[in-house]
Amino acid sequence: MRVFVAGASGAIGRRLMPLLRNAGHDVTGMTRAPDAAREMKAAGVEPTIVDVFDAVALERAVTAARPDVVMHQLTDLPRVLENEAQLAAAYPRNARIRTEGTRNLVAAAKAAGARRFIVQSVAFAYLPGKEPYVETDPLNLVDGPRLVTVRAAADMEDQVLKSGMEGIVLRYGLLYGPGTWSEGASRKPPLHVDAAAQAALLAVTRGRPGIYNIADDDGTVSIAKARKELAFDPAFRLAD
Repeated sequence: MRVFVAGASGAIGRRLMPLLRNAGHDVTGMTRAPDAAREMKAAGVEPTIVDVFDAVALERAVTAARPDVVMHQLTDLPRVLENEAQLAAAYPRNARIRTEGTRNLVAAAKAAGARRFIVQSVAFAYLPGKEPYVETDPLNLVDGPRLVTVRAAADMEDQVLKSGMEGIVLRYGLLYGPGTWSEGASRKPPLHVDAAAQAALLAVTRGRPGIYNIADDDGTVSIAKARKELAFDPAFRLAD
């Protein structure tokens, strides 16, 4: 399978690249960083340096890759979490990726003839209610400190599910593990970065179009659908 990964040098992308390669997929990794591109090339991933907000260059890059599957793992969040104010300042930038960036990437994927589109969303955005939350429960589009994030995620999901491609939304829990803000599970719903990468790998060839909660099985969100349709395992870890 030919897979184009936007956000290949991010926390999930770095763990995902070897999984895709080891599964025999032909991978193109998108990044804005020349250093990351060189690392990908050395690891057997074809890099492309492009900004998601440059729609013309993005369409050219995706079309050149001729992907069967396009994967959206892009975020714009600080690599080191120093304080909540720093994180809050990043929310509008991240929201722009989920709205305008997704629009550009979906258009590029359709122009390239991609069959399936997989996107990273969030599993911590449900309207408060009875746990565990299932994928059909409403998102909290009303209030709260993460409102800009939730509204952007909802817009992004809508774009993907209505794209005309096989749209798969992976609602990730709050990441922990290598390359994230926390070594251990500290916020709910938690999700190890390696399990997040595994879910993305599985979604390349498994699952029907729709939404899947991807998180640890701690009772906050239900992962029954992901277990059944994707064979997702929250205990998955890379060998390193």
